[in-house]
Amino acid sequence: MMKQQIPETNMANAATWNGVAYIGEDIALADRLGEIPVPRDARRMNFIVLALCTNGSLKYTLDTREITVTPGELLIVSEHHVVNNYEASPDIEGLAILMSVDFFGEVINNVSDLSAIFLYARSFPVMKLNDVDAATFRRYFYAIKNRIADNHNHFRRVLVRTLLLAMFYDLSNVIYQFQQIGIQPKKRAEDIFTRFIKLVENNCRTERRVAWYASQLGITPKYLSEIVKKVSQRTPNSWIDNYVVLELRVMMKSTTKSIKQIAEEMNFPNQSFLGKYFKEHVGMSPSEYRRGKG
Repeated sequence: MMKQQIPETNMANAATWNGVAYIGEDIALADRLGEIPVPRDARRMNFIVLALCTNGSLKYTLDTREITVTPGELLIVSEHHVVNNYEASPDIEGLAILMSVDFFGEVINNVSDLSAIFLYARSFPVMKLNDVDAATFRRYFYAIKNRIADNHNHFRRVLVRTLLLAMFYDLSNVIYQFQQIGIQPKKRAEDIFTRFIKLVENNCRTERRVAWYASQLGITPKYLSEIVKKVSQRTPNSWIDNYVVLELRVMMKSTTKSIKQIAEEMNFPNQSFLGKYFKEHVGMSPSEYRRGKG
């Protein structure tokens, strides 16, 4: 995730390097936004970014949209987006949190509770924070950064996850307030996409067929695929798999249920089928993931 900034040889032990606080390839926090090297060519994101601009401005292209971030605005970019044409003003300042998708899976306790922030960010990747919310974000940032730097604390990783979870809920509440007053009108395509994601959240344990979701929405599978691809640059199957894998990660890390029990709850034909599915999407077996190799 941060290979351009952090030397591989130090990553196993060090908690900070050149002003960046990090835990391996899982999470990194930097309070000198202008000093983070960013590729100038198009790159598909494979991690999550939250960045608060405090001075100056930055511009970039997110998929096909031109985005500008100014002081007081929070940028949220999730995985699979294509970022290109990054340009920051000479006086750019801000705070940035970079987090792997795997670590995000460790942080959350319930997939549906936290998806609002990333659903909202897919349509509105830049969110204007008021002074109180911006100050709240800064407090979380430095609290997390200080916990990461304390690599002698046996519970460091747990504390970081707990603080991140609380921060996500606070940000989700900000988004909820925006949605309640109707600050951002939805287009039909975005409305269908949002309804599709909500259905996936609530039903991915038992339903993984695109046709089923299309039926619930009263549209054809082909039309659903076209809408989802247009809005998110991902297929419906990709979103379904994403939520299934997140659910599996959460269940394996936060419960003592056997793999067989999880396979039954997630409506897999058997434990072996779940194992193959998990390894295909995560790169390791469920037992390896539970032993902490993920």
